[in-house]
Parts: sequence; C-alpha cells; structure tokens
Amino acid sequence: MKALVSIITPTFNSEKYISETIKSVQNQTHENWEMIIVDDGSSDNTRKIVADIANQDSRIQFYPQAQNVGPAKARNIGIDKAKGKYMTFLDADDIWFPHFIENSIRTISETNIHFVFSSYRRTNEDLEFVYSDFIVPKKVNYTDILKTNSISCLTAFIDIEVLGKKNMPEIFKRQDMGLWLKYLKEIPFAYGIQETQAIYRIRENSLSRNKSKLLKYQWQFYREVENLNLFQSIYYMTQWMYRGFIKYRN
Repeated sequence: MKALVSIITPTFNSEKYISETIKSVQNQTHENWEMIIVDDGSSDNTRKIVADIANQDSRIQFYPQAQNVGPAKARNIGIDKAKGKYMTFLDADDIWFPHFIENSIRTISETNIHFVFSSYRRTNEDLEFVYSDFIVPKKVNYTDILKTNSISCLTAFIDIEVLGKKNMPEIFKRQDMGLWLKYLKEIPFAYGIQETQAIYRIRENSLSRNKSKLLKYQWQFYREVENLNLFQSIYYMTQWMYRGFIKYRN
C-alpha cells in the first residue's frame, strides 16, 4: 500500500476558496492521504462548507476551534494529529497540481533527501497568472533560509518517519520559516524541485507581500526565535530585504 501523507490546512474565513483547495487534494494521483483541516474560529460559511465535504470523504478530518488561536497554533494542532509517513501543508486558498504528492515522494526516494519543496505558479485572487512563476533553488541550507525563505508552506514536503515531527514556533508571523530552520539545523539541506507543482494565490492585502509591515516580525524572529546576535541580525535582515524585493518585483 502507498504511504500515508498527512496534509495540514488551517482555515479562517476561507469560504471563497476552500472548496477549490480541497478539490485539488482530492484530484491527487496519490490517493492515500489524510487532510487535517483546523478551522481557526471562522465567522463566515467556511465551517459548513468543510463539514459538508468531510461528510462525503472520510480522508478529510475537520477540527473546528471555538475561538481564534492563530495560524501557528492551528497548524500545530494539525501536526500533533498527523499519522502519515509524510507531512505537508496547504493553506486554504492555494492549489496543488495533480502530481504534487506523487512527485514529492518520488524525489525523496530518488535523492534520499527527506525534506523537499517545489516551484510554484503565482496568481492574483481570481487565479489569473499576472505574476511570474517562482522557481526555487535546487537546494537550500540553514543560512540560505535566514537570507530568504524560498520554501513556501504550500510545497514543503517532509518525511517525518525519518526526520520526526516538529512544531512551528507559536509566533504571529514567520512560523513556517521557524519550522524549516528546525529541520535544517539537523540536515545539510532541503532539495528543491524545479518544476512548478502548485498555485500560490497572492491576495491583494497580503502581509507577506508587504515587506515594510513585516520588518518588525522578521527582526524579532532573528533576535528572539533564532537568538542571533546584533551583527548577524543586521546582516540577515539586509539580505532578506533585498531578496524580498527581487522575489515580488513581478
């Protein structure tokens, strides 16, 4: 039997996109998966949409939270419940291409690298391809990620049977980056799949796109999560600002 893949999806007022996201999982050529959806206190129709779909597909597990706990906590609830050999993440407005899981597992098997990630296409909210594709580097190590986080949540794919489960730091922003760095402290590098495997929907008011608003969170991350000294923090902050401008200039 093919290996079980645990997919962790936090939702918050995602009624406009969640059906498409779930459908992209149901369309995977690798069919042995569990999709762990943790709703973070939605006030729109998200809960009913997810519950209705979950009632029709036993592979979907739904965990609505009574109140908003934040994306890091929501993802950690999913991580704690994951039972698969592999763990991956998919936000409630993003989409996988049908061979994403299959290609990720094959790459791990061929490279013997147990943490892989992929390139992806970038669209606006209406799935129009108005931005260039983001092509990831062939490999990244710990210091590479400190300079710029080229591992997106929607394509990170980790063999937790080999590398073990780790939780995201429960901070307001950069929690995914914090998780990747936990793994990269223990392995030489993560392997990047050059072929696009997913669609990342860029929302109009996305905080990740607005680097000026992210400055304080990035600085706090270097100083308080990774415990870098002042000079290291200044160096990596400068790198992050420059590379972020390049990443989102078109």
